[in-house]
Amino acid sequence: MTTPPPVFEPGAYDTAFEASEDPIGLFGRWFEDAKAQETELPDAVALATTGADAMPDVRMVLLKAFDERGFVFYTNLESQKAHELAENSKAALCFHWKSLTRQVRIQGLVEAVSAAQADAYFATRSKQSQIGAWASRQSRPLEGRFELEARVAKYAAKYVLTKVDRPPFWSGFRIVPLRMEFWRQRSFRLHDRRVFMRHDAGQKKWKSVRLYP
Repeated sequence: MTTPPPVFEPGAYDTAFEASEDPIGLFGRWFEDAKAQETELPDAVALATTGADAMPDVRMVLLKAFDERGFVFYTNLESQKAHELAENSKAALCFHWKSLTRQVRIQGLVEAVSAAQADAYFATRSKQSQIGAWASRQSRPLEGRFELEARVAKYAAKYVLTKVDRPPFWSGFRIVPLRMEFWRQRSFRLHDRRVFMRHDAGQKKWKSVRLYP
């Protein structure tokens, strides 16, 4: 007896995915889904940068804010990623939400957030995290764990009774998107891919196109 071939099931129609002309709004809806569904760190995102030597680099960071201006994360300004962004102010992000079988890829230009915005976010961090920002000489050689713990103890003592100010070497970056691709898994590897593009950050209207999977 011959087994019948599997039947392709097109899946549920996603009105937001199909009809949206606003990629930031669509991202917002997907991000809310991720926060409701992902068990840990729905705001985790891979950040890709390239320095002057053109060697690509990638690492995970946490998305801390987003709006129509772009996607914001914070870091030590003396870190490897910050040096690379100073040399090349273009970067890419990739969100992958496994439980939703969805992915969003973003390419854009990078700008520094304002001092006021960095101050406001730093004030929301726990005191331990604030002290950690002072103690870490991010991306530089570390002799051993004791050296790091000694620096933590030093700044914990310094700020034991006072508010922790934001270090001058700690701030944020905003990736201003020029290209956003939304991907969702479908059966038979016939996935949905939709790309939004614009030529510059001042352009309000996005062009969208679907891509073969």
